[in-house]
Amino acid sequence: MDILKRLSDCGIVPVVVMDKVENAVPAAKALLSGGIDVMEITLRTKAGLESIRQVAANCPEVLVGAGTVVTLEQCKEVVDAGAKFIVAPGFNKEMVAWCVENNVSVTPGCVTPTEITEAILLGLKVVKFFPANVYGGLPAMTALAGPFGDVKFIPTGGISDKNLAEYAAAPFVHAVGGSWMCTKEDIAAGNFDKITQLASVATGIWKAGR
Repeated sequence: MDILKRLSDCGIVPVVVMDKVENAVPAAKALLSGGIDVMEITLRTKAGLESIRQVAANCPEVLVGAGTVVTLEQCKEVVDAGAKFIVAPGFNKEMVAWCVENNVSVTPGCVTPTEITEAILLGLKVVKFFPANVYGGLPAMTALAGPFGDVKFIPTGGISDKNLAEYAAAPFVHAVGGSWMCTKEDIAAGNFDKITQLASVATGIWKAGR
Protein backbone atom coordinates (compact mmCIF):
# COMPACT_ATOMS: atom_id res chain seq x y z
CA MET A 1 0.00 0.00 0.00
CA ASP A 2 1.37 3.41 -0.98
CA ILE A 3 0.36 5.47 2.05
CA LEU A 4 1.44 8.82 0.67
CA LYS A 5 -0.54 8.19 -2.51
CA ARG A 6 -3.62 7.41 -0.43
CA LEU A 7 -3.19 10.74 1.36
CA SER A 8 -2.76 12.59 -1.92
CA ASP A 9 -5.69 10.83 -3.57
CA CYS A 10 -7.95 11.79 -0.68
CA GLY A 11 -6.44 15.26 -0.41
CA ILE A 12 -7.86 16.00 3.02
CA VAL A 13 -6.47 14.61 6.25
CA PRO A 14 -8.91 15.23 9.11
CA VAL A 15 -7.08 16.01 12.34
CA VAL A 16 -9.30 14.31 14.90
CA VAL A 17 -9.16 14.89 18.66
CA MET A 18 -10.99 12.10 20.44
CA ASP A 19 -12.24 12.48 24.01
CA LYS A 20 -14.11 9.16 24.14
CA VAL A 21 -12.95 5.94 22.52
CA GLU A 22 -16.51 4.83 21.73
CA ASN A 23 -16.87 7.74 19.29
CA ALA A 24 -13.84 6.79 17.20
CA VAL A 25 -15.43 4.26 14.84
CA PRO A 26 -18.64 6.30 14.30
CA ALA A 27 -16.48 9.34 13.45
CA ALA A 28 -14.42 7.28 11.02
CA LYS A 29 -17.55 5.95 9.33
CA ALA A 30 -19.04 9.45 9.13
CA LEU A 31 -15.94 10.73 7.34
CA LEU A 32 -15.96 7.73 5.04
CA SER A 33 -19.60 8.39 4.12
CA GLY A 34 -18.54 11.92 3.14
CA GLY A 35 -15.81 10.68 0.82
CA ILE A 36 -12.81 10.95 3.14
CA ASP A 37 -11.10 7.61 3.70
CA VAL A 38 -8.18 8.77 5.86
CA MET A 39 -8.01 10.24 9.35
CA GLU A 40 -5.32 11.39 11.73
CA ILE A 41 -6.21 10.72 15.36
CA THR A 42 -4.05 12.82 17.63
CA LEU A 43 -2.39 11.83 20.88
CA ARG A 44 -3.55 15.05 22.53
CA THR A 45 -5.99 13.11 24.70
CA LYS A 46 -5.84 9.89 26.72
CA ALA A 47 -8.35 8.35 24.33
CA GLY A 48 -6.12 8.84 21.29
CA LEU A 49 -4.13 5.61 21.35
CA GLU A 50 -7.09 3.29 21.94
CA SER A 51 -9.15 5.21 19.37
CA ILE A 52 -6.50 4.43 16.76
CA ARG A 53 -6.63 0.77 17.75
CA GLN A 54 -10.42 0.66 17.45
CA VAL A 55 -10.56 2.30 14.02
CA ALA A 56 -7.75 0.10 12.69
CA ALA A 57 -9.56 -3.02 13.89
CA ASN A 58 -13.16 -2.11 13.11
CA CYS A 59 -13.06 0.25 10.14
CA PRO A 60 -10.34 -1.06 7.81
CA GLU A 61 -11.67 0.99 4.89
CA VAL A 62 -10.32 4.08 6.62
CA LEU A 63 -6.56 4.65 6.61
CA VAL A 64 -5.91 5.69 10.19
CA GLY A 65 -2.79 7.51 11.28
CA ALA A 66 -1.50 9.05 14.48
CA GLY A 67 -0.94 12.76 15.00
CA THR A 68 0.90 14.83 17.59
CA VAL A 69 3.54 12.11 17.82
CA VAL A 70 6.61 13.67 19.44
CA THR A 71 8.68 10.78 20.81
CA LEU A 72 10.01 7.51 19.43
CA GLU A 73 8.23 5.63 22.22
CA GLN A 74 4.87 7.11 21.15
CA CYS A 75 5.69 6.27 17.56
CA LYS A 76 6.23 2.61 18.35
CA GLU A 77 3.05 2.48 20.46
CA VAL A 78 0.80 3.85 17.70
CA VAL A 79 2.31 1.57 15.06
CA ASP A 80 1.61 -1.39 17.35
CA ALA A 81 -1.96 -0.09 17.71
CA GLY A 82 -2.45 -0.12 13.94
CA ALA A 83 -1.55 3.39 12.81
CA LYS A 84 -0.56 3.36 9.14
CA PHE A 85 1.13 6.75 9.11
CA ILE A 86 2.79 9.08 11.61
CA VAL A 87 2.31 12.84 11.74
CA ALA A 88 4.54 14.95 13.97
CA PRO A 89 4.23 18.67 14.78
CA GLY A 90 8.00 19.06 14.57
CA PHE A 91 11.13 17.30 13.34
CA ASN A 92 12.50 14.51 15.56
CA LYS A 93 15.47 13.02 13.72
CA GLU A 94 15.56 9.83 15.81
CA MET A 95 11.87 9.15 15.24
CA VAL A 96 11.97 9.90 11.52
CA ALA A 97 15.02 7.68 11.06
CA TRP A 98 13.23 4.80 12.86
CA CYS A 99 10.19 5.22 10.63
CA VAL A 100 12.30 5.19 7.48
CA GLU A 101 14.19 2.09 8.64
CA ASN A 102 10.94 0.29 9.45
CA ASN A 103 9.04 1.38 6.34
CA VAL A 104 6.52 3.46 8.31
CA SER A 105 5.14 6.50 6.51
CA VAL A 106 5.99 9.68 8.44
CA THR A 107 5.37 13.38 7.81
CA PRO A 108 7.22 15.53 10.34
CA GLY A 109 6.57 19.22 10.76
CA CYS A 110 9.16 21.18 8.75
CA VAL A 111 8.83 24.92 8.12
CA THR A 112 12.44 26.08 7.67
CA PRO A 113 14.99 25.31 4.93
CA THR A 114 17.16 23.57 7.54
CA GLU A 115 14.35 21.28 8.71
CA ILE A 116 13.34 20.46 5.16
CA THR A 117 16.96 19.67 4.29
CA GLU A 118 17.21 17.34 7.29
CA ALA A 119 14.05 15.55 6.13
CA ILE A 120 15.39 15.19 2.59
CA LEU A 121 18.65 13.71 3.90
CA LEU A 122 16.61 10.98 5.59
CA GLY A 123 14.80 10.23 2.34
CA LEU A 124 11.51 12.09 2.83
CA LYS A 125 9.70 13.88 0.03
CA VAL A 126 6.54 14.92 1.88
CA VAL A 127 6.53 17.00 5.06
CA LYS A 128 3.95 18.66 7.24
CA PHE A 129 3.87 22.48 7.22
CA PHE A 130 2.52 23.50 10.64
CA PRO A 131 1.10 25.83 11.74
CA ALA A 132 0.60 26.95 8.16
CA ASN A 133 -1.24 30.18 8.99
CA VAL A 134 1.51 31.27 11.38
CA TYR A 135 4.48 30.39 9.18
CA GLY A 136 3.35 32.17 6.05
CA GLY A 137 0.86 29.81 4.42
CA LEU A 138 0.87 29.56 0.64
CA PRO A 139 3.37 32.40 0.05
CA ALA A 140 5.91 30.70 2.31
CA MET A 141 5.44 27.32 0.68
CA THR A 142 5.67 28.92 -2.76
CA ALA A 143 9.05 30.36 -1.81
CA LEU A 144 10.26 27.07 -0.31
CA ALA A 145 9.13 25.13 -3.38
CA GLY A 146 11.77 27.01 -5.39
CA PRO A 147 14.89 25.41 -3.87
CA PHE A 148 12.98 22.29 -2.75
CA GLY A 149 11.16 21.44 -5.95
CA ASP A 150 10.90 17.72 -5.18
CA VAL A 151 9.27 18.27 -1.80
CA LYS A 152 5.51 18.32 -1.25
CA PHE A 153 3.77 19.86 1.75
CA ILE A 154 0.80 18.92 3.90
CA PRO A 155 -0.15 22.31 5.36
CA THR A 156 -2.16 22.22 8.57
CA GLY A 157 -3.42 25.11 10.67
CA GLY A 158 -5.79 27.86 9.57
CA ILE A 159 -7.26 25.88 6.69
CA SER A 160 -11.03 25.61 6.24
CA ASP A 161 -13.62 25.33 3.51
CA LYS A 162 -13.17 29.10 3.00
CA ASN A 163 -9.59 28.85 1.68
CA LEU A 164 -9.34 25.15 0.77
CA ALA A 165 -9.63 25.84 -2.96
CA GLU A 166 -6.48 28.00 -2.89
CA TYR A 167 -4.47 25.20 -1.31
CA ALA A 168 -5.93 22.59 -3.64
CA ALA A 169 -4.73 24.60 -6.64
CA ALA A 170 -1.11 24.71 -5.45
CA PRO A 171 1.04 22.05 -7.16
CA PHE A 172 3.38 21.70 -4.18
CA VAL A 173 0.53 20.84 -1.78
CA HIS A 174 0.31 17.08 -1.36
CA ALA A 175 -2.81 17.23 0.83
CA VAL A 176 -4.13 19.44 3.60
CA GLY A 177 -4.78 18.77 7.25
CA GLY A 178 -7.55 20.28 9.33
CA SER A 179 -10.22 19.68 11.93
CA TRP A 180 -13.08 21.83 10.63
CA MET A 181 -14.99 18.91 9.11
CA CYS A 182 -14.69 16.73 12.21
CA THR A 183 -14.48 18.89 15.33
CA LYS A 184 -14.29 17.38 18.78
CA GLU A 185 -17.45 19.31 19.66
CA ASP A 186 -19.43 17.65 16.85
CA ILE A 187 -17.97 14.27 17.75
CA ALA A 188 -18.93 14.70 21.42
CA ALA A 189 -22.44 15.81 20.47
CA GLY A 190 -22.91 12.85 18.13
CA ASN A 191 -23.35 15.11 15.10
CA PHE A 192 -22.11 12.43 12.72
CA ASP A 193 -24.47 13.44 9.91
CA LYS A 194 -22.98 16.93 10.06
CA ILE A 195 -19.48 15.47 9.88
CA THR A 196 -20.47 13.51 6.78
CA GLN A 197 -21.93 16.64 5.19
CA LEU A 198 -18.86 18.77 5.93
CA ALA A 199 -16.57 16.00 4.67
CA SER A 200 -18.55 15.80 1.44
CA VAL A 201 -18.33 19.56 0.90
CA ALA A 202 -14.59 19.55 1.58
CA THR A 203 -14.04 16.65 -0.82
CA GLY A 204 -15.96 18.49 -3.53
CA ILE A 205 -13.90 21.66 -3.08
CA TRP A 206 -10.62 19.74 -3.15
CA LYS A 207 -11.47 17.78 -6.30
CA ALA A 208 -12.64 20.92 -8.08
CA GLY A 209 -9.42 22.70 -7.18
CA ARG A 210 -7.17 19.90 -8.40
